[in-house]
Amino acid sequence: MDFELAPPAGVGPLQIGMSREAANGALDSLRDLSSVSESDRPGQHIFRPSGLMVAIHCTRGRLESVELGSPALNATDRVRFRDVDVFALPAREVVTSMRVHTPIHADPEDTASFIAPDLLLSFWRPFAADDDPEEEQGHYFSSVLLARPGYYDTPAEAEERLRRNR
Repeated sequence: MDFELAPPAGVGPLQIGMSREAANGALDSLRDLSSVSESDRPGQHIFRPSGLMVAIHCTRGRLESVELGSPALNATDRVRFRDVDVFALPAREVVTSMRVHTPIHADPEDTASFIAPDLLLSFWRPFAADDDPEEEQGHYFSSVLLARPGYYDTPAEAEERLRRNR
């Protein structure tokens, strides 16, 4: 199955801002009933047979973010943003490809991770090992998070956003 990241709206049936109940139902709809994982946690996350993890995070009864964790390499599930397959390409190549669409930069607190703030996307891996394809955990991204507008705001930015929206 292909999962197309569509920031800031969502991914597949998981739409940012939907109610917790609707998000739980949407998450459940992504489960492969022929191969339900014992690790699934309704209302939190599921694991597809490919190993792809889909997690939801709700605040104040609304879907705030969706996180997808990488499937096994060469899996049938793919996570894409436009022409970028975020888990099949090396992290360095994902960042270069994303720069065609939007600014993306290393997270100042974790240089192995990258944030595309205009798209509300963040890419994470446990450590940077760009030059070593044998080191999958650093060569490829391990997760991507799609979030609601304002998710990455500092307190001052959040206050400014509230002021502008009044």
